[in-house]
Amino acid sequence: MTHARHFVISGVVQGVSYRANAQQKAQALGLAGWVRNLPDGRVEALAQGDIDALDAFEGWLWEGPKHASVTQVDIKPAAPQANTDFEVRG
Repeated sequence: MTHARHFVISGVVQGVSYRANAQQKAQALGLAGWVRNLPDGRVEALAQGDIDALDAFEGWLWEGPKHASVTQVDIKPAAPQANTDFEVRG
């Protein structure tokens, strides 16, 4: 069964390769979805796949890449979408 979660990540998460690293982690975990910057400095992501992979991705989101400083990760359940890979959006 495919599960999906919507994430909004706060802190120093733009300008530190957060999106590219999130994409690499999601792809390594076999997740589909997307990640993008928000105008207010946060990062938004939607990921879908099996529950263990989503849990691992969520854990990574709290750490992020080397120069990130994550202060909050808001998580909500989401409806699975038709995505088959994980992409970086605008």
